Amino acid sequence: MTLVIVIIALALIFDYINGFHDAANSIATVVSTKVLTPLQAVLWAAVFNFAAFFIFKDHAVANTIGKTVIDTYITLPVILAGLIAAIFWNLLTWWYGIPSSSSHTLIGGFAGAAVAHAYMTKGFVAFSSVVEMEKIVKTLLFIFLAPMIGMAISMFISLVTIHRNLWIKLGIIGLSFTATWFMFLHFQQSKMEENLQKFFRVDKYKKEVEKNPDSEESKAKLGKATANYNKALPFLADYNKLGADNVAQNIAKAVSFNDLEYSKLKDIVSKTAKLDRLKKEAFYDESKKPALDALTAKVDSLKPLFKQHQVLLTKKTKADSLAADSITEVVAHNMGFSGSDEDKLKKAFKIDLTKDLTKEIGKADNSFLRYSLLCVILIFVLSYIYIDKLRKPSANRTANMFKKLQLLSSAAFSLGHGGNDAQKVMGIIGAALIANGNISDFKDLPNWVPLACYGAIGLGTLSGGWKIVKTMGTRITKVTPLEGVSAETAGAVTLFMTEQMGIPVSTTHTITGSIIGVGATKRLSAVRWGVTRSLLVAWLLTIPVSAAVAGICYLIIRFFM
Repeated sequence: MTLVIVIIALALIFDYINGFHDAANSIATVVSTKVLTPLQAVLWAAVFNFAAFFIFKDHAVANTIGKTVIDTYITLPVILAGLIAAIFWNLLTWWYGIPSSSSHTLIGGFAGAAVAHAYMTKGFVAFSSVVEMEKIVKTLLFIFLAPMIGMAISMFISLVTIHRNLWIKLGIIGLSFTATWFMFLHFQQSKMEENLQKFFRVDKYKKEVEKNPDSEESKAKLGKATANYNKALPFLADYNKLGADNVAQNIAKAVSFNDLEYSKLKDIVSKTAKLDRLKKEAFYDESKKPALDALTAKVDSLKPLFKQHQVLLTKKTKADSLAADSITEVVAHNMGFSGSDEDKLKKAFKIDLTKDLTKEIGKADNSFLRYSLLCVILIFVLSYIYIDKLRKPSANRTANMFKKLQLLSSAAFSLGHGGNDAQKVMGIIGAALIANGNISDFKDLPNWVPLACYGAIGLGTLSGGWKIVKTMGTRITKVTPLEGVSAETAGAVTLFMTEQMGIPVSTTHTITGSIIGVGATKRLSAVRWGVTRSLLVAWLLTIPVSAAVAGICYLIIRFFM
């Protein structure tokens, strides 16, 4: 348990460092344009970094980070080594004023330590058997795609903003917002479908079939789960009209939850008995396999009791409730649970799958983001109309308007920064809690974890990062208030998009691309391409260097443990 506490402390320290390392991303343009003083800017950014806690509920980025490494190779020393490497690289790049990616140093460190662990314990193994290649490939792709998307959006916003005809400008804004609205509706639908798949355990059974293609039992489970998912899928179309609770109730009436209830009860007992932990130990130590087989058989022998409990779950009378409690006590006795373990079991056995489904569907809702974007667009439109039609346009008046709008755009970017970067540390803490057996899945993540992570990144932002502010705000290109608004808005939209997709992108890369975009809109020579090339080298080095440092850290930790 001591090692878990050390890892959580280091993870929050990394989150704090991430805050002041990446504070520049949120405040560079607003400081360089003199809209806010440095102190005002970090306070402004810190508030919105923390506010992201109340907006982003699905934690898809945290889930991606925590599952970068295959479960079997996630151990506490691996996580510790990855964190130490990430902190080292973050502090080094901060000291030299290089805006590198905290996200990618964390991923590189985690993967590098896991590979070192695999080679030291199992000999040479394929890289793809240690890390989730799909997640790694997506992350690597967005090293290039995130800045390019940010650059394209910032150039588009800049060109639309400087267009002289107000009505053409407003028409383009209207069409762009409509496209964005439907894109976020698509993200919401995709997330609901993904969460519904997880609820019916389609993804879990797919992995079981991939591991053991000849298992008829796994194939049968997958077939049944897929059929239930397909039967439930059409009900999601009514989400915007009925809401998560009514949709979940309609699915519960149409689809049987019997298999899910049985699996849930079995998982609860397995978790309490620490079966997954014993599986991991047996993977490295052959002598543990008899104990694993015995415990697995013991859990499987409880199937009749689980079936009885299932029947009682569907009834609501007091007598049935007492009977269910009696069965729980028998299960606890048979498994040898007592004290806190027995209490946890009794509490966990009072499952309500309809309520769980409501929660899973509701987590995908992004209506707050959509309506927030609508409000931002309306403010922009009204500002353009005011300056163009109600007041006589002048350079000074336009500059002042964009200075005020920059407060809005920097707040939006800080929200995206908090929502994206705090989740990465949540993923690491979640992986540590799972590796130690405290929780069995990321959906069981305690509420204090996101609160602590968002708080730490907010406090870190308060500490600032003035060296990187100078690089981001002045060395890449000279930024005016109009260009600051364009860059920050583009960065915010990019971060909101990638958060919805569950892809851990770099806020550093995103805002850098956005700043390059506004510079290139004026003329290509306005961008200092020599500085940009240096940044690109740092970005490309981040993952391999972090992985190498993490591997060395793992070897040192292994020597002393």
